Amino acid sequence: MELDKVDRQILAMLQQDATLSLNELAEAVNLTTTPCWKRLKKLEESGVLTKRVALLDADKLGLAFIAFVMVKTSDHSHEWYQRFVSSVESYPEVMEFYRMAGEYDYMMKVLVKDMKHFDQFYKKLVNGVDGLNNVTSTFAMESLKYTTELPLS
Repeated sequence: MELDKVDRQILAMLQQDATLSLNELAEAVNLTTTPCWKRLKKLEESGVLTKRVALLDADKLGLAFIAFVMVKTSDHSHEWYQRFVSSVESYPEVMEFYRMAGEYDYMMKVLVKDMKHFDQFYKKLVNGVDGLNNVTSTFAMESLKYTTELPLS
C-alpha cells in the first residue's frame, strides 16, 4: 500500500497516542471525519495498522530484568522449527523472537522480574525443547532507548 503524507501523519499521531478521537485526528490532518475514518479503515484493512494498544511501564510493574537469549540448533527441519516456534510463542516472558543469520539461529528478548525468574524461564526453555545445542544469554544493565514508534519519514 502506498502511503501519502496524510496517511503518514495519521499513523505518526496514533503511534504517539492511540486514544485520539476520530475528530482530533481529522482536525490535525485537515480532513473531515468521514474521509479520515475511510483512511483509517483502509490502513487497517491493508494490514499497515494492525492494532491499537496500551503501553505499560515494565519497571513499575516489577519487570525490570531484560535478557537476550541466543539459541543454536543442529536440527533445521521444518517440523522442529514449527515445534520450537510454537513452544517459544507460548512463553509470556518472551517479548520478541527472531530467526537470525550469523552465529546463532534464534534470538529472543525476555522480560522477567529478576534473575530467579529468568532461571525458571531458562529451565523451562531448555527442558521444554529438544534439539537445542547452545543457549547463551546476555543481560541488559540499562535501557538507553526504547520505542514502539516506527520511523515513517
